[in-house]
Amino acid sequence: MSTQKIIILGGGLIGGPMALDLAKESGFQVTVADNKKEVLQKLADRNVIKPVQMDLSFPEEVTRLVSTYDMVINAVPGFMGFKTLKAVIEAGKNVVDIAFFIEDPFELDTLAKKKNVTAIMDCGVAPGMCNVLIGYADHLLDETREVAYYVGGLPQVREWPYEYKAGFSPIDVIEEYTRPARLVVNGKVVVKPALSDPELMNFAGIGTLEAFNTDGLRSLIHTIKAPNMKEKTLRYPGHIEKMRILRETGFFNQEILDINGKLIRPIDLTARLLFPKWKLKEGEVDITIMKVVIEGKKEGKRTRYTYDLFDTYDPVTRIHSMARTTGYTATVALRMIAQGIYSHKGITVPEFLGKNPECVQYLLTGLKERGVNYRESIKRFDD
Repeated sequence: MSTQKIIILGGGLIGGPMALDLAKESGFQVTVADNKKEVLQKLADRNVIKPVQMDLSFPEEVTRLVSTYDMVINAVPGFMGFKTLKAVIEAGKNVVDIAFFIEDPFELDTLAKKKNVTAIMDCGVAPGMCNVLIGYADHLLDETREVAYYVGGLPQVREWPYEYKAGFSPIDVIEEYTRPARLVVNGKVVVKPALSDPELMNFAGIGTLEAFNTDGLRSLIHTIKAPNMKEKTLRYPGHIEKMRILRETGFFNQEILDINGKLIRPIDLTARLLFPKWKLKEGEVDITIMKVVIEGKKEGKRTRYTYDLFDTYDPVTRIHSMARTTGYTATVALRMIAQGIYSHKGITVPEFLGKNPECVQYLLTGLKERGVNYRESIKRFDD
């Protein structure tokens, strides 16, 4: 295979580790584009990654930039994600996307097909591998009845006051706490506030966590025909109440306020105060924990597939768990496209990959080689 030129748009907490993973391949030349000089300097010091300092908020410039590359990973913050992806597709480049934007990616399906582009969306851990596994179990079952998944990225050491550190763009974390959550209940889409329906769950290796509704089902609402589906985020107990207080007081509001003649959005002030406290420090141990449960009928019997993930910071590579579990899913998927294993043109959401056992095995094997292990259990009931 000839050398392929790869560019990653965004070199932050997840973009950087993705670049390092891809740079290990002799068949890849890796470039990272970001507007922050200090982010790029860290990667440039490795001597295997080309840095490009650029403001990625201008779609025309993005199209021009990626036009000289073979493949793209879109790792910009969510609020920039849709227009950045569209710019990449306009350039006719295959792309793996982890921007997790709120817009409907299928609005770009016609354009992607016209440009002969393979675009894999939401290709992280959740959304991402959870969707792949849900799609896979749905493919194995004769009828899918229940889908639920629980996921969280947490610091190992709990520090007051928030006992939380952001393993990805903090502004996207706040989005999880403000965007209404969509669930499927008895075959109908039900909308509830984020942070609602709290429940306590016990996990080996970490103890009791609280789970709450967030809007994580995304494409699953439309692609998986199960009458009951939900997604919940996991945090240490007490986090819900703190975030609800901030939200209900207005600290997450985006409307401009006039305060003593100064115009300010409350969310900008909140971000300035919160993000330093939420920053994962170099060498700080974080944990990613996920449980995916799919239940239905197979050969007339009630059958449940469960997938568990418990991953931690890697002290050898010094890469945080959220970067490993999210980023490596994307880099393995990119390899899958590069090797011709997956070549569907248009928009692909991860559950579509789950319908293809070869793709599922390729992803699980690639992740296992990088120390990210999913544990499967199957239970068949006699009722």
